[in-house]
Amino acid sequence: MIDYEKVLPKKVVELPPSGIRKFFDILGSMTDVVALTVGQPDFPTPWHIREAGIESLEKGKTYYTANAGTPELRQEISKYLDRRFSLKYDPMHETVVTVGGSEAIDVAMRAVIEPGDEVIIPTPCFVCYDPLAKLAGGVPVIVETKFEDKFKLTPEALRAAITPKTKLLVLPFPNNPTGAIMTKEDLEGIADVLRDTNILVLSDEIYAELTYGKRHVSIASIDGMRERTILVSGFSKAYSMTGWRLGYLCAPEPLAAQILKLHQFAIMCAPTTSQLAAIEALRNGDEDIEMMSAEYCRRNNYIYEGLRSIGIESFRPEGAFYIYPDIRKFGLSSETFCERLLYEARCAIVPGTAFGNAGEGFARISYAYSVNHISQALERIEAFIKTL
Repeated sequence: MIDYEKVLPKKVVELPPSGIRKFFDILGSMTDVVALTVGQPDFPTPWHIREAGIESLEKGKTYYTANAGTPELRQEISKYLDRRFSLKYDPMHETVVTVGGSEAIDVAMRAVIEPGDEVIIPTPCFVCYDPLAKLAGGVPVIVETKFEDKFKLTPEALRAAITPKTKLLVLPFPNNPTGAIMTKEDLEGIADVLRDTNILVLSDEIYAELTYGKRHVSIASIDGMRERTILVSGFSKAYSMTGWRLGYLCAPEPLAAQILKLHQFAIMCAPTTSQLAAIEALRNGDEDIEMMSAEYCRRNNYIYEGLRSIGIESFRPEGAFYIYPDIRKFGLSSETFCERLLYEARCAIVPGTAFGNAGEGFARISYAYSVNHISQALERIEAFIKTL
């Protein structure tokens, strides 16, 4: 009889499961629930993008591509980043197409982290950075962002977290779950801290197209930062292509070349159908981005004012499609508040603690849902808090 305790790696066994998935498992066993939980656009992938994918299948374009992605797609990614964010990357040597942004984060971390290297992670943040850093042999160093700072990473907090072992800073903005962004001025403060170090930056910019009032700025565009930045993005949020599983990363050639080796051995190449659809998205999808972003902005305002009207204060989201209400005044832990809301009012939101300990006292609400759906949820939340 095999002893699994002896054969399974400790670093894997000790990883806790995703706090988001734990909550979804409870939700999956219930009916009549109004849920604002999923970080997935409720728009179908625009038809012209789907049509490009269908055409690729009909014409039998089901072959392997180059490991880094088709040259055409990499060229379009390069043009897109230049057009939308004034970033210039060599499509042939500084761009790697991946299976979603998640794979890009994984291979980037494994390519640069050695055992014992410290990885600074501002929280609250998406759930993958901490475990992927650990699996790469790194030591996560958690920096808690604060409500009063609009959940931004401050230069002072970053400076205090740096040690001689610091290898990598994760910069997850626009942020899931808080909706925070980093402006050009904010990033210049971070750049001032990093400029005379050998610290690399992993900038997760998957929500770059979803900002409200201020255009997204990449830290790679700040003087002296491009040479140390691994930019991660993808097609899931901007083009509503979640199930197509397509992302990419851009980095200086010395970094991209090493990352590509890991991608080659682990994945071979991203799905061909998705790549050919993504070419169409980049060439002709700017209007789709504007339409969806305008609708998210409308929902942003609606849910922010709706929560305020029932007595729940929130930081007004400046990016992504989440709002992060402050529920501390109700005297319940985040998990207890969300579980009771689910069981007693049949309304589902995600505990803030699913995104790190800094999330205690908060919850994440996704507004990637229709206004009618959001309205129903607000009614149920209001009825619930009246019972507390």
